[in-house]
Amino acid sequence: MEPVLETDRLGKRYGKTWALRDCSLHLPPGRIAALVGPNGAGKSTLLHLAVGLLRPDAGTVRLFGESPYDNRKVLADVGFVAQDTPLYRDFTAAELVTTGAKLNRQRWDDALARDRLAQLGIPPDKPVGKLSGGQRAQVALALALAKRPRLLLLDEPVASLDPLARREFLQSLMGSVADAGSTVLLSSHLLADLERVCDYLIVLNTAQVRLTGPVEEIAAGHRQLVGPRHDGGPIGGVAAVVRASHTDRQSTLLVRTDGPVTDPAWTVRDVSLEDTILAYLAEGETRASHTEWGVPA
Repeated sequence: MEPVLETDRLGKRYGKTWALRDCSLHLPPGRIAALVGPNGAGKSTLLHLAVGLLRPDAGTVRLFGESPYDNRKVLADVGFVAQDTPLYRDFTAAELVTTGAKLNRQRWDDALARDRLAQLGIPPDKPVGKLSGGQRAQVALALALAKRPRLLLLDEPVASLDPLARREFLQSLMGSVADAGSTVLLSSHLLADLERVCDYLIVLNTAQVRLTGPVEEIAAGHRQLVGPRHDGGPIGGVAAVVRASHTDRQSTLLVRTDGPVTDPAWTVRDVSLEDTILAYLAEGETRASHTEWGVPA
């Protein structure tokens, strides 16, 4: 199936600094994907490139097989909630729904937006600037979903919310996506929240893609090995060592496997998705800091 979102060596530079570089990925349709990385990893830049708010300095980005730039047909199929859920704060929720209907005449589902906000107890006549952070996030999500998008992009929508508001937002999102059949790319650094709702993973760090694929394949393809001090030589069944720690006599390795690890010298353990993600993030940070300091990694 054709990817909903596809990038090839995509890059964006601010001055001499690459915010995103050599970013190649594809997002299959029907997935709820997590875009994970620390602050400054390039997550927002990638999403802004995807919806045509930024133009790349290298490579390409395509939505539904087409460029998003000045492409109204493609962008009509995309819902986007930017970081901090920017809304006209003096408008009421009802006024924002009316405005959304006027700006999106082709596929706007007015009843969906109004029903969702009514079910959530959002007052229709109160300026959104006076709503709580969780309520504003729900208003922004309702407006995005009312477009009936084929692709929904969410940039850190729950970062500033308390745990209860985060849970309510994610539950609301999951129910709506299940009904609409949209593909979702959800950017966040809150790993525990994402692990509960996402079935596809893209890990960004230091402006590059470190890991991507279905969650079940990533979980199945990584293991922790504990055994004798590792000298860097090959281990049967191990494609790559992602992260290693050592004592004088023992090594603990988080590895990407390409088959069963049968060497009896190694104790093989399952590893959580969160630990796998953190290993790739730490690996990227180490590379960057060594490069900046001129120290061999």
